[in-house]
Amino acid sequence: MLETGAELESRDLDKQRLTEAELEGLIGDRDYKEFLNTRNELYRSRKMKDHPPSRAEAIKLMAKEPNLIRRPVVIRGAQMVLGFDEAAYRKLLM
Repeated sequence: MLETGAELESRDLDKQRLTEAELEGLIGDRDYKEFLNTRNELYRSRKMKDHPPSRAEAIKLMAKEPNLIRRPVVIRGAQMVLGFDEAAYRKLLM
């Protein structure tokens, strides 16, 4: 685990889900497909890789099924890292 001394704000999405409005704000102009967790059962069973949902549908699904969101989501200012990426975390803290 990366030891940096950085303070993080954490949110348990199973207990405190993101609303559709929060997801819209979080995704912003980014490609919403990057936020989909490819390891999630719903993602695989609906073959979202080959048939991705529309942005609106994906946001509704992620709000309803938080495990469909790729995690962790680490934000610092305007920068964001999706998924576990220690090298990207280090760059984020520079």
